[in-house]
Amino acid sequence: MKAVRYFGHKDVRVVNDLEKPVPKGDEVLLKIGGAGVCHSDLHIIDEGTIGNLVFTLGHENAGWIEAVGDTVKDYKKGDAVLVYGPWGCGHCKPCQQSKENYCDHQSELGYGGGLGLNGGMAEYMLVPSSRLLVPIFDLDPVIAAPLTDAALTPYSAIKRSLPKLMPDEYVVVIGVGGLGHVAIQILRETSGAAIIACDVTDEKLAFAKELGAAHTVNSKDPDAAEQILKITGLKKAKVILDFVGATPTIELGTKVVGMDGDLTIVGLGGGYYQYSMNGLPFGVTMTNPYWGSRTELMEVVGLARQKKIHIEIEKFDLEQANEVYDRMRHGQIKGRAVLVP
Repeated sequence: MKAVRYFGHKDVRVVNDLEKPVPKGDEVLLKIGGAGVCHSDLHIIDEGTIGNLVFTLGHENAGWIEAVGDTVKDYKKGDAVLVYGPWGCGHCKPCQQSKENYCDHQSELGYGGGLGLNGGMAEYMLVPSSRLLVPIFDLDPVIAAPLTDAALTPYSAIKRSLPKLMPDEYVVVIGVGGLGHVAIQILRETSGAAIIACDVTDEKLAFAKELGAAHTVNSKDPDAAEQILKITGLKKAKVILDFVGATPTIELGTKVVGMDGDLTIVGLGGGYYQYSMNGLPFGVTMTNPYWGSRTELMEVVGLARQKKIHIEIEKFDLEQANEVYDRMRHGQIKGRAVLVP
């Protein structure tokens, strides 16, 4: 079996000598249709955030069921499914609420397939429990694979703030990349707030306009905050969604968020914020959400099946994995890259 394997810091290789897994119990073997490539992979590869574990990369996975263990119910060979990314214990209170992304035992477990445990950048993937599957019905697995993160993560972040996203408010999306371009579509379909999109290239800002942003601002401009405040007026923006998470973007968010607003930092850019009493307007909530729940992934599938959102993808062969990571490092992927076995 062919797979894209992580062997430690900055060491990723495509191998062709793995045995095809055989499922038992509640395990499910998936024939992979597509595996999304995420910036989180670069944190693992370039920064060694998971250490020296050896595993198959890929945490955005979709395909068709190839075989099931002897206790699996309600799934059969050929069913098209997504793999829910965060793998919790399945038993604690958050897991019972479908929030395995906030499992009480996460520190004792691997984060999920492709994040310390074997993922889906391979011809086949062994999923440890059928509870981690979400049917996609008539969706193409190649196109649907990134829904598991690139759509689920912004959807969950936006859902937290929906009561504040009224038609007389503004929401700022910082970063129109793999997650940000989907966030704009979700906001367009689920909220009434006017969308202000920020990025550092004219191409991505034009893309944001096509997707539904009412206004765009180049966040490299020295007066980017002033440009945003000119749009919002005195009350500023009610919600900031930062899909970069670097210090400059966090600082930009603090300058333009309004009182009782939400400053939501989704990106893993390694930035920091130095708190001070007068640094944020009163009532602002600063959060760093992680992924989303399995039931929210079902809702994301609903949006995709209704054609209310789509993920811009570029397809690549498994053998091109390192080439894709290099392109990501240089900002040369529009939307999401998907590896197709």
